[in-house]
Amino acid sequence: MKTKLITFTLTSTVFATLMLSGVAGSAWSAEPSQVVILATGGTIAGGGDSSVAATYQAAKVPVDQLINAVPQIHELAEIRGEQVAQIASQAMTTAVWLQLARRVNDYLQQDSVSGVVITHGTDTMEETAYFLDLVIQSNKPVVLVGSMRPPTSLSADGALNLYNAVAVAANPRAQGYGAMIAMNETLYAARDVTKSHTTAVDTFQSRNQGALGRVEYGVTKFYRAPRPSNPSPFFIDKLEQLPQVDIVYGYANASPVPVNALVEGGSQGIVHAGVGNGNLFPTVEQALVDARKRGVVIVRTSRVGSGQVLRNAEVDDDQWDFVVASDLSPQKARIVLMLALDKKMSTKLLQELFNIL
Repeated sequence: MKTKLITFTLTSTVFATLMLSGVAGSAWSAEPSQVVILATGGTIAGGGDSSVAATYQAAKVPVDQLINAVPQIHELAEIRGEQVAQIASQAMTTAVWLQLARRVNDYLQQDSVSGVVITHGTDTMEETAYFLDLVIQSNKPVVLVGSMRPPTSLSADGALNLYNAVAVAANPRAQGYGAMIAMNETLYAARDVTKSHTTAVDTFQSRNQGALGRVEYGVTKFYRAPRPSNPSPFFIDKLEQLPQVDIVYGYANASPVPVNALVEGGSQGIVHAGVGNGNLFPTVEQALVDARKRGVVIVRTSRVGSGQVLRNAEVDDDQWDFVVASDLSPQKARIVLMLALDKKMSTKLLQELFNIL
């Protein structure tokens, strides 16, 4: 493994500050890092017949070929690869989430491993990232990465994205940030990021909180400190499956039929992506009230894409025993609700959890 040497000068004040904060001792350690790459498929592992067409097949390239395609990552760390799944991310399942989380936890318990990179399709990457953020029992970095263009496309973005993701996972200063997404030279927190464009390479955005930082040709710069680290309350070692939770979308003149059908179909929780401040069409609100009386947990979110849903603003959440998800997107609120239902959490405790996540 090649080691890059960087020469620079620090003033005595700056160096003393870094040493006291623990940054200097970790960031410039000569000890080799080991990064594990767990592959799940997606566009980054795809291929097509034309370099100038939008059509291609995702999840064709195995993990060893992904690694071999970016030989420069071996200058950043010792690399290990494992194929956990080989699917397009629109086919992602909670079963794969559980399998992936167990592998991540197993690897991060090893002293030799500094971090994990997960190659993933972009359609549901933010959901997988947030699930892992909630269940990983380690301070070490977990970095999800993908591409908007397959390797066979002109200006394919996957190789540099993978290089940058490995650089973050190998960086001791990335500890404590939880699960992250590294795309388009930008680093995002799993909690805050969302895919915002169907095809653009800068599709991932964090509208409420902004990016965590930048990672350009392997050089990482954080813009903001990590959130306060608390041990995850969710343990999935013995969890075989997650409770059924579904999402209902709000719109003008909405029908209560989807809510009623989900209740009859066995949903234990329903997340409503409401209009504006998480508001509900009257007949849908009544259907959700009836569902709650039957034991289904109701969580209100918004379809807007930014801002938080305020409790008891235009919906009497206290009266109907509804929960609001603050500024979490519907798809991420669903993940919290699934994990909370597995722990048989009360709605009061669940509301407190959403308030602090």
